[in-house]
Amino acid sequence: MKVLIATSTTDFDPTEVAVPWKILHEAGVEVHFANDTGLAGYADKRMLDGNRLWLLKPLLIADSSARDAYFEMRQYSAFRRPISFDEIRVEDYDGLLLTGGHSNGVIPYLESIELCTTIVNFFTLDKPVGAICHGVVAACRAIDPSSGRSVLYGRKTTALLRRQERLAFHLTKWNLGKYYLTYPETVQDEVTSALKSPNDFIQGPMPILRDSPDKLSRGFTVRDGNYLSARWPGDVYSFAIEFLKMLRG
Repeated sequence: MKVLIATSTTDFDPTEVAVPWKILHEAGVEVHFANDTGLAGYADKRMLDGNRLWLLKPLLIADSSARDAYFEMRQYSAFRRPISFDEIRVEDYDGLLLTGGHSNGVIPYLESIELCTTIVNFFTLDKPVGAICHGVVAACRAIDPSSGRSVLYGRKTTALLRRQERLAFHLTKWNLGKYYLTYPETVQDEVTSALKSPNDFIQGPMPILRDSPDKLSRGFTVRDGNYLSARWPGDVYSFAIEFLKMLRG
């Protein structure tokens, strides 16, 4: 099996990329990468070192296992040689993962026309697609030309919650400005506006504690057919394991 992980070139969330990569790779899945430039990328440094997060650092940065996975992934040959979005051949892959990040470097990824076309084609072929956090924004912006609607229209999904995004912004705006607010409109509001019904956005339980391999019940995902979504890095182990199950049918 071959899976494509789509990321931004810079500022992607290390947890949301590296943990799924590690779980898939260790399960024998061939993992490839694509980004907006086709150049070897790097994660949001603040999510690795906690610079200027002060007392919030232990709560907001990637945990030690995710950081270890990220530095391991950086040595992986396919990560070091990604393709650009316009080089993607959907028929070459069995599934697509859309990852997140919130700093300005993710904007070219979220606004890529080429990636939107790829996402539509994965949905059209009913191949497994997983999206986490801001990755759900990339999915909701993929407009199916046959219907003129988002590929998420008529599906149930989750994504980064409004209260999560606003809380992180308000706790850090005094020294980080809009670092946690990628767009004026929150992820939840944009995604919900693309759905058939507001009730198709599933918030799930209060996201307080992060999941882990031995505490999967803390994570939350929403599956609708061959589409899987999750909210934040705290859902990532549940997300990656459920995506692997989708791949295996």
